[in-house]
Amino acid sequence: MSNIKLGVEVISAHGLFNADKQNSCSPFVELKFDNQIFRTTTKPNDPNPVWHESFYFAVSDPSFLSTRTLEAHVYSYQDGTDAKPFLGKVRVNGTSFVPRSEAAPFNYPLEKRSVFSRARGELGLRVFITEDPSITPSLPTPVPESPRSYIPSPRQEPVKSIITAAANMVAADKPKARTLYNVTPSVNQQQQPTTTMNYGMQEMRDAAPMPPRVVQYNGPGPGPSSDFTVKETSPFLGGGRIIGGRIVRGTQRPVGTYDLVEEMRFLFVRDVKARDLPDRDLTGSLDPYVEVKIGNFKGVTRHLDKNSDPEWNQVFAFAKENLQSNVLEIVVKDKDLVLDDYVGTVRFDLHEVRSRVPPDSPLAPEWYRLENKRGEKKKAEIMLAVWEGTQADEAFGDAVFSDSLTSSDSSDIISANLRSKVYHSPRLWYLRVRIIEAQDVIIVSDKSRLPEAFVRIQIGNQMLKTKVSQRSFHPRWDQEFMFVVAEPFEEHLVLSVEDHSAANRDEPVGKAVIPLSAIERRTDDRAFHSRWFHLEDSISDAMDEDKAKRAKFATRLHVAAVLEGGYHVFDESTYYSSDLRPTARPLWKQAIGVLELGILNANGLHPVKNRDGKGTSDTYVVAKYGHKWVRSRTVINSLSPKYNEQYTWEVFDPATVLTICVFDNGHFAAGGNNRDQTIGKVRIRLSTLQTGRVYTNAYPLLVLTPSGLKKRGELHLAVRFTCTSVSNTLMKYTKPLLPKMHYTQPLSVNLQEMLRAQALNIIVARLGRSEPPLRREVVEYMTDAKTHLFSMRRSKANFFRFTAVFSGVMSVWKWMGEVCSWRTPVTTALVHVLYTMLVMFPEMILPTVFLYMAVIGFWNYRSKPRFPPHMDTKLSYAETAQGERVQALLSWRDPRATAIFVTFCFIVAMVLYITPFKLFALLSGYYFMRHPKLRHRIPSAPLNFFRRLPAMTDSML
Repeated sequence: MSNIKLGVEVISAHGLFNADKQNSCSPFVELKFDNQIFRTTTKPNDPNPVWHESFYFAVSDPSFLSTRTLEAHVYSYQDGTDAKPFLGKVRVNGTSFVPRSEAAPFNYPLEKRSVFSRARGELGLRVFITEDPSITPSLPTPVPESPRSYIPSPRQEPVKSIITAAANMVAADKPKARTLYNVTPSVNQQQQPTTTMNYGMQEMRDAAPMPPRVVQYNGPGPGPSSDFTVKETSPFLGGGRIIGGRIVRGTQRPVGTYDLVEEMRFLFVRDVKARDLPDRDLTGSLDPYVEVKIGNFKGVTRHLDKNSDPEWNQVFAFAKENLQSNVLEIVVKDKDLVLDDYVGTVRFDLHEVRSRVPPDSPLAPEWYRLENKRGEKKKAEIMLAVWEGTQADEAFGDAVFSDSLTSSDSSDIISANLRSKVYHSPRLWYLRVRIIEAQDVIIVSDKSRLPEAFVRIQIGNQMLKTKVSQRSFHPRWDQEFMFVVAEPFEEHLVLSVEDHSAANRDEPVGKAVIPLSAIERRTDDRAFHSRWFHLEDSISDAMDEDKAKRAKFATRLHVAAVLEGGYHVFDESTYYSSDLRPTARPLWKQAIGVLELGILNANGLHPVKNRDGKGTSDTYVVAKYGHKWVRSRTVINSLSPKYNEQYTWEVFDPATVLTICVFDNGHFAAGGNNRDQTIGKVRIRLSTLQTGRVYTNAYPLLVLTPSGLKKRGELHLAVRFTCTSVSNTLMKYTKPLLPKMHYTQPLSVNLQEMLRAQALNIIVARLGRSEPPLRREVVEYMTDAKTHLFSMRRSKANFFRFTAVFSGVMSVWKWMGEVCSWRTPVTTALVHVLYTMLVMFPEMILPTVFLYMAVIGFWNYRSKPRFPPHMDTKLSYAETAQGERVQALLSWRDPRATAIFVTFCFIVAMVLYITPFKLFALLSGYYFMRHPKLRHRIPSAPLNFFRRLPAMTDSML
């Protein structure tokens, strides 16, 4: 049996809510952990009680300790009654349990139990884990079936008799749930032998069994043992410790810009340049480079050929927690084929290095004399800047880190593939081209033959063509085509008229080139203009403006083209879209909030490659929201990397998804320049986040392989959505999900998929030209480029989703069968009474239905999700999700949407109770039969609200 115990010291409480009529309260604390319950003594009439009482829980299975939760409920004792007014609660997750030597007291803010609870104040606790064999868990005491059967006086019942009776009851019948008694340390027992034990058995019997809390189960199999769960964590971050989504600020950690990541101290070294370096080669030249060494860590700059006054301007960062030396060495060397020559060195004592705290200006570099091998300082100098800083330093993004350094000199790879960067994908436009007709299409080789002409339209790698016209010198097509183009407009629209002279032969007639910058732009569905273009023999002639202005006889092409700014160009899956704004900036609305992401660390990663005889990984994290992509630095040779990087996005719509993925850098595998392998993905829908709450969770990284589902580790994140305008956020739920043009001139599903593939290719090309580049496999995995492919597994999962949606209807049908069979006569009688009332008073049906839904919504608030939904191993891609959105109305999956719907149902129920049913039916019929001029092509507010509800698509693998 395990000797591990969970110790909890209840210290004090402050500012508790005054519960009784005398404007006071008599608080006590009830602790619950692993089906065990402790209760403190009651402090009469004290809103700021002090206990200093210790408790010890038995840990049944230490392997599941991180998934358990300690709950502390504060109640007010009322003499002569069974009522226990609720004053607040605190939840401490198992991931925040630390050894006794590291535990410190914390004042936890009290949370509400439900929307109607009145809770305020703080509860001071000290929670720790101990293996001390001298400490034993408390003696279990069962809870009688009837708490009124035996109520002794707390002042007359001796302690010994209570313990003896409890031991006899345990020996007779061991209960499923154990109510454990308070055990204070031996010192307290000697000083106060009866303080913590001598209180009423009535308070002990009021305690009910508390089942262990399941965090979130998202996997197949019998339960959480499959380890596909999301675990809530309570890390120490820059702003303080995260407890229940709140930041508990400490006294030693200042609040800075990076408050969602752990503050990391770095030693920054900037190598700027050198001058007057001596020549070393026989040829009299010098190929200098710099080695920055501290302990076992070394950073190397690039070498510059034949340069005695080189400029590097590179920054190296060494994590302070990994440093094992107090001396920093900067060595200048000469690159040689066999053995690099020593030029000079500069040494720094780390105790004398200065600290820099932004927003202070950058530290100015200084010139330092180089020492030769004999310790002499001569003419050669190097310009350096050495300082201590954190992630808030502006040099952080350009630095090469000690955990990203390799043993060999691979400075080019390091500079290109290891640094953290922020990318912006290009702004995409839809280009609509209408090919109307052509005039005087003459075949040069045979002017008497009537051509079978068609037009080939090409923009970059995108190419489409019209149908082949009937034989005519003046063919007409009148066809529209859609393309995707990106700013800045570097490419041209090339139109080529060709003659289909034979089965496998197309003869060119002429070409026209239209610069994209010269094409008209529009933001609505107004008509756009057409133009006639003269065809030239080649593209170069078509681009010559002087030739285009000359009057001549030539084939002409009638074309209408427009850049559509009123659409949103999809570059990712429509189910996981992170941005729904139209292309044109004048149509953008004001931002409704700010999304902050802290990429903390990863644990338990599976090795992807072998290096030095052992498995390892070189991982980095990519996050995408809207047009902004972020990439963390690559951590070399680590299966538990620490990133601690924080990023921010503006939010324009809550019905969007943040995507985070972990990759292994393929540049450091055997052979180099391999594909970056995917390790896992996390999706977070913003509408499921409460405003201002900090979500610190450990997400399992799941990947589907041919051999099945694999977990490749956990990614620890901190996420916060801050609403800058609550009214604008709530109004978003009544607005259309997509821009207006998607409803006035809708695009077909097949056309959208084709355009999405074009947009994806453009983004892959643009981000691939960045430094460091985001590779194709990264962009495709982030944007779910292959979700349209057929999968038998997804088809089966789609069927199970369908059956789950209608499981409630089947349950109601079975329940009606039991009513009709009179299995429960009382229930059947009540149904008869309700049915009679509804038949006699039909106007009560609608208000009763709305009131019933409002009551269900309020009731479900108690079991609302505590975390954003994650990948569900039973779900997959599905075409329709309407039923799941109906379920989301009352499930509090989207807290704002459910609150709006429950309030709406309650108000409608009250209005219908006082409004005559005939008037309601009359107005409803008039609205349904309203004149077409009163109808709009834009979806109505209720339909928009329904479409914005979250389905299970963001939990798909």
